[in-house]
Amino acid sequence: MGELKMEEMSLPALFEQARKIHLMASESSVDQDTVRKGCEALQQCEEMISKLGLFSANETKDDISTTNLKYLLVPYYLAELIEKVAQEDRIQILKATQAKLKEFISFCEAMELVPEEELESSIQAGPNSFADRRAKKIARFKRQRAAESKLLEIKERKERRGRSTRAAALSTPVEAGEEDVLDDDGEEEREAWLTTISLALCKAFDLLEMLKKEEEMLSAVREKQLQEGDKEISEALLDERTNKAEAWHRNAAVRAQFTKPAQPITCATFAQDVLEGRASVSQAHEHKHQPLIFGPASLIGGNPTSERERMAAQVFQPGYRLPTMSIEEAGLREMEIMNRFQERNAKLIEEANSAWYKDGPKSRTSEDDEDDDAAQEKARRWDDWKDDNPRGAGNKKLTPCG
Repeated sequence: MGELKMEEMSLPALFEQARKIHLMASESSVDQDTVRKGCEALQQCEEMISKLGLFSANETKDDISTTNLKYLLVPYYLAELIEKVAQEDRIQILKATQAKLKEFISFCEAMELVPEEELESSIQAGPNSFADRRAKKIARFKRQRAAESKLLEIKERKERRGRSTRAAALSTPVEAGEEDVLDDDGEEEREAWLTTISLALCKAFDLLEMLKKEEEMLSAVREKQLQEGDKEISEALLDERTNKAEAWHRNAAVRAQFTKPAQPITCATFAQDVLEGRASVSQAHEHKHQPLIFGPASLIGGNPTSERERMAAQVFQPGYRLPTMSIEEAGLREMEIMNRFQERNAKLIEEANSAWYKDGPKSRTSEDDEDDDAAQEKARRWDDWKDDNPRGAGNKKLTPCG
């Protein structure tokens, strides 16, 4: 049996087909034929919804049945697919996308689905400040994250219930008429579609703002091209820039072979200055630690002279000892100590391998022998004198019993 044409398909089947195409286009890149097929299916959905009269301007979200809630997303899906259409005149695509997004937002506003924050920001006249725009984006992002989390929770809850239902069906036979009871999740389906519409509204507002900026930029470029008389960038200019860049890279590669590399940067602060363009690699840099000074702002940058100013500059000092050197200075000092240690070890190894250490001390000379004999004779005379003059012998007359 051949595939049904769009005119012969029912509205639920046509919407499901278009929704699958939109999901494929959102998650990955698809060919233009598929995108155009999705646009045609959504346009057919719009015609069928209009003929059937599913929605009325007097209704709100509470008056719409759960089965028809999903068809509110048709203009949003169509806007996103139109934005992905590749066409030479990009501005026309942007205008058509914005028209569909505005249609979706206005219809949701009539159904009381747009948040109060978005309504208040749209009612306010005049340009908003940067703080207001930032607060609005943050609130919109929070609503989007909450909607995504809620959809994930509903999906997991539905999967768990499906698993438990299948397990119960295997253990207990399902009686006739109980299938509807098991599949009766209308409230959960309604909650899921309302959350999907809320998520689509957040994305629609962001996409609308982005498309407006893109349209402004393209319009400015077109006006400039019309003023200058050039409808596209000159290819000769692009070729010239490409050749210049390639020549620069070739010359740099040749110079790199004969260029002496710069000394490694060991200071984190100086490295950050080099990366941000405040300093050059070739500049001399001393690793000096600037101690932190806490105190009144009027005395921090000055040079206190009196004792009162010095005491005032030390107000609110921390309760711990501040470092006296930076990490770079400590590392350089340790490197110096290690270099001296290695030099001393090399000198000791050199002395140990010398001929004097290996051959031992030289033979004693006659002068050394004479010095040793004289020292021994002097020691003997001193011992004899101590024997003749015992300790305290010259003080006997001073003792009372002497």
